[in-house]
Amino acid sequence: MDPSKQIRLGEIVLRLGGELIGDPDIAVRRIATLQSAVAGDISFLSRRRYRPLLDSTRASAVILQASERDATALPRIICDDPYAYYARLSALIHPAQTAAPGVHATAVVEPGGRIAPSASVGPHCAIGRGARLAQGVVLGPGCMIGDDCEIGDDSRLHAGVTLYAGCRVGRRALIHSGAVIGADGFGLAMHEGRWIKIPQIGGVVIGDDVEIGANTTIDRGALDDTVIEDGVKLDNQIQVGHNVRIGAHTAMAGCVGIAGSARIGRYCTVGGGAVILGHLEIADHVNISAASLVTKSISAAGTYTGAYPLQPNRDWGRTAALLRNLQTLAGRVKELEKAIARLSGGE
Repeated sequence: MDPSKQIRLGEIVLRLGGELIGDPDIAVRRIATLQSAVAGDISFLSRRRYRPLLDSTRASAVILQASERDATALPRIICDDPYAYYARLSALIHPAQTAAPGVHATAVVEPGGRIAPSASVGPHCAIGRGARLAQGVVLGPGCMIGDDCEIGDDSRLHAGVTLYAGCRVGRRALIHSGAVIGADGFGLAMHEGRWIKIPQIGGVVIGDDVEIGANTTIDRGALDDTVIEDGVKLDNQIQVGHNVRIGAHTAMAGCVGIAGSARIGRYCTVGGGAVILGHLEIADHVNISAASLVTKSISAAGTYTGAYPLQPNRDWGRTAALLRNLQTLAGRVKELEKAIARLSGGE
């Protein structure tokens, strides 16, 4: 937001809802943390561990949940979820930059490529045969759009995004630089001592309101399509294998790896660095902790963790040694139980 521009608290509540306690004419220019805020800023409290900072913050106003409505004398907006309110307010204060419609002189559009009048195609882009860009689509510099691709209304692809032939992207997608959509899946068959490449003839179908992070890769299907449903949010450097299906509104943090043909449910979360093996099924509303290795399907909602907490290296070595000997120890315990049972019977 331009530092010279401000927005009044009354206007914020009018546009985003909530209950305002305080002067509606107080104006703010940016959002800041409770610790770093100064006069002219608005802040928010979403976690109780930050509550002590509320007493010392220099913010001009704060966003609080109903249980904290009397926690400060500062002007405040009361809402159900301060973190979600902050996200919506940030989007209001920092709207996406608009791009001028038109095709840059250095872009290449192959015959049959169709670009809506309101779309914007940046320098050095390449648009394949039969590709279709809908109204309001924005391509940053150097994007490569393969033959017969479709990109829905108001989607934005940042610089250097690649869509292989036949991929479909829904409306209002946001795809960050370096993402590769539709490269071949890792399909190989061993024959007479050599690997034979299996042609990957499926595509990639991406729903509406999907965000894909920088350098994330989504492989095309071997036979059927790889599918990313509506509202999915993928962080940077994620690998999605061929024929994977990710359910609506699931979110994944950076460096997650999903092997081919896995099925991920709706409203799941996957922490950074987690790995999901191929052909597994994950139920709706499953939360997988960071760095977990998922080797079996998960049929019930809940939180699942497969990583050991960090320890000093010497302690970790002892733990690893105990784990290696666990089967032997279990056998010894069984023998002791049998011995005790015999002695008890003898008495």
